[in-house]
Amino acid sequence: MRMTAKEFLARPHKAITLLGMSGVGKTTLAYSLPASKWFHYSGDYRIGTKYLVEPILDNIKRQAMQVDFLRDLLRSDSIYIASNITVHNLAPVASFLGKIGRPDLGGLPVAEFIKRQRLHREAEIGAMRDVAQFIEKAQQIYGYEHFVNDAGGSICELDDEETTNVLAEHTLILYLKPDEAMRQTLIERADTAPKPMYYKEDFLIPQLEEYVSSAGLASPDAIVPDEFARWVFPRLLEHRRPAYEAYADAHGCTIDARKAEDVTSEEDFLALVTSVLD
Repeated sequence: MRMTAKEFLARPHKAITLLGMSGVGKTTLAYSLPASKWFHYSGDYRIGTKYLVEPILDNIKRQAMQVDFLRDLLRSDSIYIASNITVHNLAPVASFLGKIGRPDLGGLPVAEFIKRQRLHREAEIGAMRDVAQFIEKAQQIYGYEHFVNDAGGSICELDDEETTNVLAEHTLILYLKPDEAMRQTLIERADTAPKPMYYKEDFLIPQLEEYVSSAGLASPDAIVPDEFARWVFPRLLEHRRPAYEAYADAHGCTIDARKAEDVTSEEDFLALVTSVLD
């Protein structure tokens, strides 16, 4: 959705997609907007509550079945398991994605990990294609004036033209670009608490091969999950940087993530957006 600052301000119903790595401030920026006027659409929440709900539950049940006490109760339908996913608690989605490596440390075999990555990709495509209908729902059903799509960090790597077209046609795409200090902060956070991530296969496989070789491991099954997650994160940052920039150049605009940190109101947000439109 290309427009001038004047055209953007004149729109009675504004729709935004926030793009960038997890941790650059997308969710914080979205919540700086008044909840009475802006519908907050979380891509990760939609993924977990619609597209991956059954695989997530199956994963939890698979773990529960390893406990004798719970297995007997599950098989007799004496208990049921449900995930409590919220916009602020997406742990079930992350636990489903998992990490590669030793099973005794909670890791997944490469084949299972890639299977889950592919499921997540399809789920994210579905969640992003749903944006158009949720913009309409937000206005017609719930009475919201405006819409903000808090997108996952990997939409620049989905390589799905239809999904890109939906977002570009119905929303103004804003890429929150971190400076070098913020990038280092992201790396430090990932080093302290490595999280499950989505990786494109053509990125993941060479990285795995290099890590296994450099660490002198017999196979990926010998990987300590957190150690690989820490090692690969800076490389993922560098890999995604040009993808984000190309996505924003082709379909939206780029905002300095540092300036986004100063936004505390709708007025601040609109001023920041219009500053990059012209």
